[in-house]
Amino acid sequence: MAYNVQSLIRILEQILDPDQKRWILDHKKPQLETLLEKASSLKHILQNSSPASGEKSESLESQIRDAAHKAEDIIESHMVDQRLSKPGCESFIFSPPDLQNIIEELESALNEMIKSNDGSQMPNSSMPSVPLTTPDPSSNNFLVGVDEDMIKLKDRLTGGQTELEIIPIVGTGGIGKTTLARTLYNDPLIISHFDTCAWVMISQKHDVQAIVLGLLRCVIGKLTDSMLQEKTKQLAVTLHKNLSGKRYLIVLDDMWSTKAWDDVQMFLPNDNNRSRIILTTRGSDVASYADSTSPPHEMHLLSKYESWNLLRGKVFGKEYCPPSLEKIGQKIASNCGGLPLAIDVIGGLLKKDKVSKDFWEHVANDVSSAIAEKDEQFSKILSLSYNHLPYHLKPCFLYMGAFPEDYEIQASKLIKLWVAEGFLKPLGGDESLEEAAEEYLKALVDRNLLLVRKQKYNGKAKSYGIHDLLRDLCVRKASQEKFLYVKNWQPHNVRENTFNSLRRVSTHPSYRIRDIYASAEFMSLARSFLCIGLASRVILSPVFLALRLLRVLDVLEMVFPEFPTEILQLVNLHYLALSFRSALPSAISRLRNLQTLVVSLRSSSNISCEIFEIPELRHISFKKTNVYFADDSYKIPFVCEKLQTISYITLNNFVRSNLIENIPNIKSLGLHCVYWRSDVVDLSHLHKLETLKCWSDLSWNDSASIDVFIVPPSIKKLILNECAIAWKAMTAIGSLPNLEVLKIRNCNLEGPEWEPAEEEFCSLQFLLLEKINVVCWRADETHYPRLRHLVIRDCTALEEIPCSIGEIPTLEVIELDGSNPSLVASARKIQAEQREYGNNDLQVCISQ
Repeated sequence: MAYNVQSLIRILEQILDPDQKRWILDHKKPQLETLLEKASSLKHILQNSSPASGEKSESLESQIRDAAHKAEDIIESHMVDQRLSKPGCESFIFSPPDLQNIIEELESALNEMIKSNDGSQMPNSSMPSVPLTTPDPSSNNFLVGVDEDMIKLKDRLTGGQTELEIIPIVGTGGIGKTTLARTLYNDPLIISHFDTCAWVMISQKHDVQAIVLGLLRCVIGKLTDSMLQEKTKQLAVTLHKNLSGKRYLIVLDDMWSTKAWDDVQMFLPNDNNRSRIILTTRGSDVASYADSTSPPHEMHLLSKYESWNLLRGKVFGKEYCPPSLEKIGQKIASNCGGLPLAIDVIGGLLKKDKVSKDFWEHVANDVSSAIAEKDEQFSKILSLSYNHLPYHLKPCFLYMGAFPEDYEIQASKLIKLWVAEGFLKPLGGDESLEEAAEEYLKALVDRNLLLVRKQKYNGKAKSYGIHDLLRDLCVRKASQEKFLYVKNWQPHNVRENTFNSLRRVSTHPSYRIRDIYASAEFMSLARSFLCIGLASRVILSPVFLALRLLRVLDVLEMVFPEFPTEILQLVNLHYLALSFRSALPSAISRLRNLQTLVVSLRSSSNISCEIFEIPELRHISFKKTNVYFADDSYKIPFVCEKLQTISYITLNNFVRSNLIENIPNIKSLGLHCVYWRSDVVDLSHLHKLETLKCWSDLSWNDSASIDVFIVPPSIKKLILNECAIAWKAMTAIGSLPNLEVLKIRNCNLEGPEWEPAEEEFCSLQFLLLEKINVVCWRADETHYPRLRHLVIRDCTALEEIPCSIGEIPTLEVIELDGSNPSLVASARKIQAEQREYGNNDLQVCISQ
């Protein structure tokens, strides 16, 4: 509950900050200082006390939460009123309504907390701290008791009948179906046996078009814009065509109904070439319906012995468990009821304190009480880890309930949302809010509460997901704590005071748009509104006027005919994501608190330079089209010190001579260079720049040349699209000391032969070559000594991969797509040679 008080503290600290100039305090300043003092004292007690239960404790927590919410509502309503009444002003007199009653409520709660915190509870000092370290990526795939199952399933996948075979894996939620399927899917033997592999999640409310698109994305790689516009039937034909004649492995994960199977199986060909489909499901009826000829693989609950082996592996890895903890550890494992997910989550909790017997006994007693009521056994076990989360991680975990079941959320988006919500606090030094968010994410993964869905080249998480049972926990807890509302928009089933007390609202594709209008007046105090997947219809823009205190508005997947001007009244916004077909108004600069702006424009657009007058701006992302800054003479009035990412904007004189000079802390920059020809673009002073994306247009006679850029040595990731690259420029790129990722797409290199010089690309780990004009590539292991992943797509002129590439000791994957036979042969030769040397880890993945 401390996170509710923390939100109020953050607002008060901003107002009382002596260096801020926006709010002029009057006689209310002492009252605000008293409110901050009471809130800070409450936060200290809450975060240093163990989780309590019982009617009295819950009543006290509700009192604290409601009082903190009331104070926030009064203060922020006053701030919004002031800004809207004087739109041109930069400073305002801060004189909100009297807050004395709320101070007394918090003081009363504080006294009660002091009385109840008399030492009878286990203090937090004996609880484990949160080591914010990167977990072993393999830790979530620790399997026990399935060795024989793995052998049998591998035999079914690689041997047996020539006809298409369906292999259902059946079991209750959290029993490890997906983990088992994923282990098989990633096995090198399985990968090499099939021509193509694809994985898609089905979930309860299956969307056939989304399923087909997911499979196509795996089979053919990147989807084209035209595919995203096609109807399901057309997409199904494309999928069937791309699978025909190939031996494929497809995993249909989390299938709930026979109808879902009927909808999917019709476009999966049976060419009698030993193709296989793995289907994971909770329903035996679904499994037998999909394949009645052979028995499904049924997952079993773990024995006490297996449960202890799994828990011990989760907590200690290859280390020994101290003898003093073995008995109590076996009791904990036994009390988890044989469910791997419960053991997984409890293991994440115990991992924080591997030596404290008192803490382990405390957890054992909690698990014992959780299973007293058999019907809610597993959910109560899973709740333990939430109850023991540090206060700063609780809102971050609950926030995952805002996303649909089986949803994959990009790490970058989740971080930006958390920053906008105010959940984050730097953990020390010069750490940014975004860096703090990465540490929070690591901590949640380390506790087995979040899943890493995709990883970057360097092992860092690219996207996250959450298990269905844990998501259910998020939604339930978030509702109980009035943190988040996720429902199918039926306001007649929800009391008005329930809406009024909720801080965040999230709606998903199946929910009815018309009910949003009916509910808008009841959501006037909401701080966040997220519409995820509602692409077919849009909210009528007057609805936004009812949501006057919003900090987060994410309606990116709706396409508005024009920019909803009502949004300009939402002066409290920190995060705005939307799509529309008109221009972005210059008045967007009125949103002075805006931190993240994500805009998907459906046509080329001129953007006012005044956008850079928003003082809090951290991230700008323009999608789908070209964005131009028309006024070359505009001068930014101040240095944009908080701005970290911009993409994509068209390079012109304003960008070159003014903007670039005023973004000293930029980390990622995307430039559209189609009209740029000769003037040097000096980025060398951008010492924090790590990612540079340049996009030109080869359809022009004189496409932009990359050698006009002077880049800093801090560059780690370089993406070039449709650029002209002279060998001199390639040498400069290869000399960048920290370059780890290089992606060259559709670029025109100076000649047909590419041979890097010595000591180039010394740090490169990921190399993508797509549709380039190189015929002969000469290189050896000294040129790319740290390369881990090589991807070559549609390079039809390239004859072969240099054979010495296989001798790079760090190389893990060679991936080819749309390549000519000689290039494919060279990749297979490299793999064969490495196997002769005993290197069986090199994977070669080929798609045609």
